[in-house]
Amino acid sequence: MSPGAETPERPAGRLRPAKRQAIMTGGREVFARDGYARAGIDAIATAAETSTRTIYKHFADKRALFATVIVDSATQVAEAEIALMERHLSTVADAREVEPALRAFAADWLDDTGDWLAGMAHSAAHRALIGQVQAEAAHLGAEVVDRWWRAGPGRVRAELAAVLRRWTGAGLLNIADADRAAAHFSRLVSATPGPPASAVAADERAAWIADGVAVFVRAHRA
Repeated sequence: MSPGAETPERPAGRLRPAKRQAIMTGGREVFARDGYARAGIDAIATAAETSTRTIYKHFADKRALFATVIVDSATQVAEAEIALMERHLSTVADAREVEPALRAFAADWLDDTGDWLAGMAHSAAHRALIGQVQAEAAHLGAEVVDRWWRAGPGRVRAELAAVLRRWTGAGLLNIADADRAAAHFSRLVSATPGPPASAVAADERAAWIADGVAVFVRAHRA
């Protein structure tokens, strides 16, 4: 069987919702803390207050459990990000509103301490998991990575592309390929000076976001 080909959860009886959530929470905590390679099923079982037998009954192996954990986490974060998009972008009706709306959306979207994350205690762990997906992509297999992408980042990007498509139809922007433009927007607003993960002051971060949005709007002005 090729990597990532097995179903993430074994059909060995349905997990009770509370038990499944405990395993997802425990898995997210341990994978984020220890990394995929070092994380152990024993540690995850302890964090979830369950037994290793229960985990192995429902998940084929650590990779299958990790796949389910990252998809579960990505789905929750994507829903919050899409709600944030709706808050900032759904009422735009004039071309003059496009740039400030995109700037406000990007500023909140990229704020790890923002109020939109207030109800998500695991947001920091989720971001650590993203690094694990990137680092372990070859071991996880293309199918697992694809499931994570479609549940999380890909879904958010598709929603952003839909917004850009609507704005183009309304004459607010001139975009030939909304999917490509959504990817460009994400890159432009997330660019930062210096090496990855280096600290950036809030005012400097805001300036980089504003510049990225300005470049995007100028490129696609109707």
